[in-house]
Amino acid sequence: MTALADRTDDGRVHGFARRHAVRPRTGVLVLHGFTATPLSVADWAEEFHAAGFDVEVPLLPGHGTTVADCDRTTWADWLGAAEAALARLDHEVVLVAGISMGGGLALRLAQLHPDRVQGLVLANPAVLLEPWKLAAVQVLGRVLPSWPGVAGDLQDTSAQVLAYDRTPLRALVSQAAGWRDVRRDLAGVRQPVLLLRSSVDHVVPAASARAVLAGISSTEVSEVVYANSFHELTSDRDAPAVFAASVRFARRRAHPDGATPEPS
Repeated sequence: MTALADRTDDGRVHGFARRHAVRPRTGVLVLHGFTATPLSVADWAEEFHAAGFDVEVPLLPGHGTTVADCDRTTWADWLGAAEAALARLDHEVVLVAGISMGGGLALRLAQLHPDRVQGLVLANPAVLLEPWKLAAVQVLGRVLPSWPGVAGDLQDTSAQVLAYDRTPLRALVSQAAGWRDVRRDLAGVRQPVLLLRSSVDHVVPAASARAVLAGISSTEVSEVVYANSFHELTSDRDAPAVFAASVRFARRRAHPDGATPEPS
C-alpha cells in the first residue's frame, strides 16, 4: 500500500523546521490534526517564520503512512512527539499553535509544561465530540477498524488537504481518552490564548471551543470567528486572515513591552 506521504513531492510532509541565521527570541511549535500531515499547517508555519520566528513542525506518529499505522498509535504517542518537538525549541519565548487535535495537544503541553509554553494559538481545537458520536465511536471501535474520513472539510472546493480517507477508530478512541485529561486540567492553562474557529465546522462541534474558553484560567484570551471556512481553517478561504492574526498574537507575546519585533 502506498504511504500517504508518497502522494506528494513536498518534503515538508515528513515534518520540518525553519531556523534564522541569527537566533530570534521566540520559537513556535506548530501541530497538525488527526489523520493529516504537516502540509495542512505548513503555510501557517511559514508565515510565522517569515515574521521572524523559528518554527518546528513535527509529523506525528502514525501519520503520513497508512490508516493501519495510525490505528496502532495512541494519544500518548502523539503527545510524546509533541513534547520532543517542544524540547527542540529552547528559545526564551515558546508558543504552540495547533489545529484540531493539534489544538488539543497544544493545550496539554501548556498544562504539563507551563514553564516552557508562553502562549497558545488554537484553530478549531478538538477536546470533545458530540455525545452520540463518541458513543458510536466507542462501540464501533470494538468491531470496525475505521469509518469514513473526517479531513477535507473545506468551504473552498478548489483547496485540498492531504490526509487519510478513513478514520482509524481505535486511535480516535485513544484521542477521546486523552481529551478527558485535557478537559479535566483546563483550569491549569494560564497562558495567553488566541482561539480561532469557524462559524460552521462539520468535524469538531462548537461545544469544543466553548469548553476551552469556559475552562481555562487565562486572563488574556481572544476569540476570532471566521465565516468563509469550515474545519480546515489553515487551508481554507480564511487562511490569510488566520495567519495574520496568529503573527500579530505571536509578536505581542514575543515583545509584550512593545519593543522592536523579531527581524524578518
